[in-house]
Amino acid sequence: MDKSFFKTDSFFNAACYFEASLAIVALVIGWLTDINPFQSLHFSESAIAYGIVGTLPLFLLFLAMEQWQHPSVTNIREFLLKTLGPGLNRYHWTDLLILAAIAGIAEELLFRGVLQPWLESHLGKTAALIGSNLLFGLAHAVTPLYALLAGLVGWYLAYAMDYSGERNLLTPIIIHGLYDFLAFVALMRVYRAGLETKN
Repeated sequence: MDKSFFKTDSFFNAACYFEASLAIVALVIGWLTDINPFQSLHFSESAIAYGIVGTLPLFLLFLAMEQWQHPSVTNIREFLLKTLGPGLNRYHWTDLLILAAIAGIAEELLFRGVLQPWLESHLGKTAALIGSNLLFGLAHAVTPLYALLAGLVGWYLAYAMDYSGERNLLTPIIIHGLYDFLAFVALMRVYRAGLETKN
């Protein structure tokens, strides 16, 4: 459990740069398609509240899957611990919060700020919802089940964006970032517990 796919000494910087690069991709695609990735991003207390409350079902699902011993779920858990555990273990929770915030902002700008509206303008809302979240799932395809789960989470985030009746990208950004942060902390704790068991 002590070897990572990523170099642990550069994990944080590499992860932050990668996630931030997705925001640049969103801006470039937005420029090419004449879509402003920030057009649906508005400050709203209700959007923040929906984001915080909307994180709970996802995190409860994460915790439930931590207890599920099905082989496909175990494979995901072991992969995440092996690849992310050593890198996450080196950092403070505030670092993980920064990384999660960058991921939430960048990925939502790309998938729901640009790709979904672009697909909506060409294919309609239903096809855009399917297409953008199929891409979201494929972007997270570490295993087939993980890709499926990510696609369903993307669908949930797209629904959250329109939940109040007025499209607001702030809600899925908060859900995505807060969920990632909680998942990072949970993975770090499990990884550290594993190290203590070895010693």
